[in-house]
Amino acid sequence: MSEPLILDKPRSPRRPAARRSNFELHSWLFMRISGVALVVLVLGHLFIMNVLDGGVHRINFGFVAGRWASPFWQFWDLAMLWLAQIHGGNGLRTVINDYARKDATRFWLKVLLYVSMVLIIALGTYVIFTFDPNITD
Repeated sequence: MSEPLILDKPRSPRRPAARRSNFELHSWLFMRISGVALVVLVLGHLFIMNVLDGGVHRINFGFVAGRWASPFWQFWDLAMLWLAQIHGGNGLRTVINDYARKDATRFWLKVLLYVSMVLIIALGTYVIFTFDPNITD
């Protein structure tokens, strides 16, 4: 009868697998999806604003007021604002991670980036939703 095979214990203790965040994977996926959405939104915006019904000659305060009276156009412009800002911010975050050599420099550049992103998104959203077409002099 043959003896059972006995394996030696491993030389190094087994460590639990490192917990990794999927943030970079989700960032990469977001860039692809938001890029496609932005192409549709921006090309639609350019076509409507610059080609249809007389092009840029018709764009004035009244045109914007009429356009933002519709929730559809508010959502369209809001989606463009949010996607463009987050897409661009994510791209710039990647550039900062790749080229900033010092941790302190990387930290402060990211702080500046995130603060500017939040301010621009907040201000743009505020303008889109509180725009008053009935301004009196």
